[in-house]
Amino acid sequence: MEQILERLQAQVGTDIGVSEWMEITQERVNAFADATDDHQFIHVDPERASGTPFGGTIAHGFLTLSLTVTLAGEAELDVGEPKMAINYGLDKVRFPAPVPVGSRIRARVVLQAMSEVTGGIQVNRTVTMEVEGTDKPAMVAETVTRYYY
Repeated sequence: MEQILERLQAQVGTDIGVSEWMEITQERVNAFADATDDHQFIHVDPERASGTPFGGTIAHGFLTLSLTVTLAGEAELDVGEPKMAINYGLDKVRFPAPVPVGSRIRARVVLQAMSEVTGGIQVNRTVTMEVEGTDKPAMVAETVTRYYY
């Protein structure tokens, strides 16, 4: 584990990767609305949402956040072969811009910090969800993951 700690320490502050683009479909947004009982019209009613400043339906912020698991996972960080990994939490989350249904998003991941914890390593990342063709990110989250060996 000492080698993993040294390798990660050398990468702190660096961009560790960018995911592939993922299209946000109305079907995905509707499924998330069903799973969370959040059926606000700006997410599930394209006709009514067309009259809002968004011009159409948008993804839930928490849908965007939940996709960090999949998309940030594509930005590979060599943590060796842990027995398990857990999402330990979030230090900060912001949703500066909407994710219009039909747009594509991707995750840009920066390793912010790492530390040793009992039995493993804690990794803090900044995950920025980008919307294709826009300058303002849809989400910026500081994630905390623990790897146990």
